[in-house]
Amino acid sequence: ERMAGVVIVTGGSRGIGAEICRLAGKAGYSVCVNYQSDREAAQNVAELVEAAGGKAIICGADVAQESDVKSMFRLVDQELGTITALVNNAGIVGKVGKVEELDAERINRMLAVNVTGAFLCVREAVLRMSTAHDGKGGVIVNMSSAAARLGSPGEFIDYAASKGAMDSMTIGMAKELGDQGIRVNAIRPGLIDTEIHASAGAADRVERFKDSVPMKRAGSAEEVAKAALWLMSEDSSYVNGALVDVAGGR
Repeated sequence: ERMAGVVIVTGGSRGIGAEICRLAGKAGYSVCVNYQSDREAAQNVAELVEAAGGKAIICGADVAQESDVKSMFRLVDQELGTITALVNNAGIVGKVGKVEELDAERINRMLAVNVTGAFLCVREAVLRMSTAHDGKGGVIVNMSSAAARLGSPGEFIDYAASKGAMDSMTIGMAKELGDQGIRVNAIRPGLIDTEIHASAGAADRVERFKDSVPMKRAGSAEEVAKAALWLMSEDSSYVNGALVDVAGGR
């Protein structure tokens, strides 16, 4: 029996997160499918994980809420065992708009989920994984975005800024945790065909931007998920602090 470990995938109910859950199940992981509000979607992903050969539980938690994050990790301790991998994939994007249209409420919510949420999940993971806390090590994969280096002008600079923060935290955490048995890396997806564009009020975004990609097409959630699974695996055993672009050359 493959014993690949225990992974929490935040924002695991749709898009890239759902695909990471499915591939993790296929690799033999026990998977916690985290979701914020769509329980049914998470349940569907859990079924895919089990059909692929993994074990799955679902957990509703808003990663921006400290108490929710603590509860989620406690649930995983009880139901699946000690976490060995964390995929910080939960992220939100606001409606497409210019910088002068932003307000504090939107910016603060974006940073609360995309940045604070990622930090809180890492903290809980480190307390369990780190050899300094008597853990056996582990891996963390942060889902950044090509937006971190492109800036997303005229679209959502606040989102880009939240992902820039994720790049910085990845570099810092990789250095801080490298001698504690924990590797930390980030993936920066480019234009990927998922529901996130519709939630930004731009359902036609993939069609409009695909010619700006050297490969002239959008990527798939699976193409991003395969990179995440590689970073979670021993095949990337000396990769730490890397920002892996999965963006078709954009």
